[in-house]
Amino acid sequence: MADTLRFDGKVVVITGAGGALGRAYALLFASRGAAVVVNDLGVPLTGNTTDKTPAQRVVDEIVKAGGKAVADYNSVLEGEKIIKTALDNFGRVDIVINNAGILRDVSFAKMTDEQWKAIQDVHLYGAYKVTKAAWPHMIKQKYGRIINTASAAGLYGNFGQANYSAAKLALVGFSNSLAREGQKHNVFCNTIAPLAGSRMTETVMPPDLVKALKPEYVAPLVAFLCHESSKVNGQLFEVGGGWIAAVRWQRSKGAFFPLDGSFTPEAVRDKWAVITDFKDAEYPTSTNDSFAHVMANLNRGGSGDAKPEAPKKKDAPASSGDGDFASAALFKQLGMLVKIQGAALVKKVNAVMLYRISKGGKTALWTVDLKNGNGAVYQGEPKEGKADVEFSMADADFVSLASAKANPQQLFMGGKLKIKGNMGVAMRFGNVLQSLAKAGPKPKL
Repeated sequence: MADTLRFDGKVVVITGAGGALGRAYALLFASRGAAVVVNDLGVPLTGNTTDKTPAQRVVDEIVKAGGKAVADYNSVLEGEKIIKTALDNFGRVDIVINNAGILRDVSFAKMTDEQWKAIQDVHLYGAYKVTKAAWPHMIKQKYGRIINTASAAGLYGNFGQANYSAAKLALVGFSNSLAREGQKHNVFCNTIAPLAGSRMTETVMPPDLVKALKPEYVAPLVAFLCHESSKVNGQLFEVGGGWIAAVRWQRSKGAFFPLDGSFTPEAVRDKWAVITDFKDAEYPTSTNDSFAHVMANLNRGGSGDAKPEAPKKKDAPASSGDGDFASAALFKQLGMLVKIQGAALVKKVNAVMLYRISKGGKTALWTVDLKNGNGAVYQGEPKEGKADVEFSMADADFVSLASAKANPQQLFMGGKLKIKGNMGVAMRFGNVLQSLAKAGPKPKL
């Protein structure tokens, strides 16, 4: 088939690939043209002995079928050695599937420090070590795909698996952060919570169900997410038995409280039904979304009468001669305010700011000079010297910032505002800009 997803020329590293899920991944990728590093320490789920047989057996299967593979017997705690195996044998690494795992199931009351630490080491620290070693190679080549393996136990909790659940949910946060850091380099990271028959699931499932939940029913999703054509990034999926579903966070609208003496435990009790009402629920996807309502209340002086922020409206076209940047009107408004208050602002800020505003693949530059003369605002780079600080952000986000609908900290922590240069100046001017936005008339965009 012309649209078959192949991996010719790609190198895949799969930890815990000596059996079950890892083996299914290895066989599928190899059958699609990839060279595979079959990593497996050969450690029993609850033991400490090692056995090279599982990894080599999978390699033999692949080679017999005409594929390319090499066995690796290093611990995931020495991830750099696993990646070195890929580089030494195939010269690159394109895909990492963190699949290795062990169990130390026991009730929390009886859990020892060793049982807790062993799980965190293999599942979480191991995934970190392998990914950390592969990361610079992926960034340099502008291509990489990473899969981390969570679990329903991590998403929802499970009796006797507090250690395992903690590590598995931690991998979701790990993946989400990597997805944001790697995106601009074409390095994507996703998480799966698979349900498949394996040495681990056979300890908690009936034999017939373990047999029916074949690892081969999980592998197609992993292969799709790892293909160069896939742009899926920072997502979480439950998968098993021929079923695949995306999972996302949901939260209620919540309730606002005044930040005064009336904000008491009793006030929380009286609004509990509102706090836990999931009607018209929201689906936050970033730290920016997490901050939104908190900042809304603080920006209103903690009055308790804040309202959940409505979705952003589409940017309106800017005035003629400014292209389609809505921020152009705001810079013009700021320029008028500087003409009125320029001397005072220069004394307060004493710096030159350069804004790089992006929209639709285009970038517009604006200079806010509050250092020379009585100040000035104009399009283009600074006319005198260099900027003390540069701000890079999207057109729509500048509109939100300058209209007091968002604040610099909120945008910065959400990754929507990048600052280069003097952070002290950035903070001073951010406060000034917010004050001007709140005090001055808003332009009709």
